[in-house]
Amino acid sequence: MDLILLRVLFVGVVATICFFLQPFGVSGPLAAGLGALASAAVIVFELRVRALNLRRLIGAVTGSVLGIVGASLFCLVLRSALPAGPTSATIQVFVLMLMTYVGLLVGTSKGDLLNPAALGTVFTGEKISKKSFKVLDTSVIIDGRIADVADTGFMDGIYVIPEFVLRELQVVADSTDSSKRQRGRRGLDMLQRMQSNHNLQIQIVPDDFPSIKEVDLKLLELAKKWDAKVVTNDFNLNKVAQLHRVEVLNVNDLANALKPVVLPGEKMNILILKEGKEYNQGVGYLDDGTMVVVDHARRVIGRNVEITVTSVLQTASGKMIFGRLDENAARTEAARTAVSVEFTH
Repeated sequence: MDLILLRVLFVGVVATICFFLQPFGVSGPLAAGLGALASAAVIVFELRVRALNLRRLIGAVTGSVLGIVGASLFCLVLRSALPAGPTSATIQVFVLMLMTYVGLLVGTSKGDLLNPAALGTVFTGEKISKKSFKVLDTSVIIDGRIADVADTGFMDGIYVIPEFVLRELQVVADSTDSSKRQRGRRGLDMLQRMQSNHNLQIQIVPDDFPSIKEVDLKLLELAKKWDAKVVTNDFNLNKVAQLHRVEVLNVNDLANALKPVVLPGEKMNILILKEGKEYNQGVGYLDDGTMVVVDHARRVIGRNVEITVTSVLQTASGKMIFGRLDENAARTEAARTAVSVEFTH
């Protein structure tokens, strides 16, 4: 908001000065209009320069300077070859503008080939600071585990929350659906918890992309602009980000990496909760939500049994453990089943 007021003030001051000085002999109102247009062009140029990264900015400045130096040398030759007059002056101005323009474009396009780090730590600071930005999406905020991870200090840097994500959270929190309303309020509570932690750096940014409607695509564009990483637990956003070559930190991947390692042949106790997809299978779950599929366990649904792990399958959506009933446990359960049937009869 302050920048907008400053730009409006700049346009007004330039227009006022032109109105009273009346350059080029034009009338006051026309001079003020031309001054306003010139200052608006300067603001547009300033916005374009602000959007450049450091490499391209150095390339643009270097190309412009080299173009001006080359044009000056060329104009020295023109002064001695052409008689003084309007033609010579026009050609010299044209050469100066042409070489400056070409140098600016070439320097900007080739700026990515520069290595600012070789010029000193002053130029490496921008890259390091941008890489430390973590853009949070709506799903990971509602999930809440990011607050726990941030509290541990394993993820450093600045946590960026775009205003369009806050708006989406507000819409969910104001929903007529009670479940959605609860999720939205949970997300706002998680943000408030993170902001109250003085060891965390939380930055709410107004950057928006009006031409893009989808929030996920806005997140990716913001990550590209800030050269940041996206923190999410959304499987689809993870895949889309990979296509856009945006780095992603998936909380689900972190949770899977921290799960205890289970090797084939190990024994564990598991509560069989329901029937599996295949014939005679039973399904149970570990405390962390990992699905355990047990062969020949259909008859022990609702009971806690000892199984032997046969294989572990790691997928993009999580981990699955396959096992079989322990032989002694199977005999015991069979005997219990027979006794119960006999007692019933």
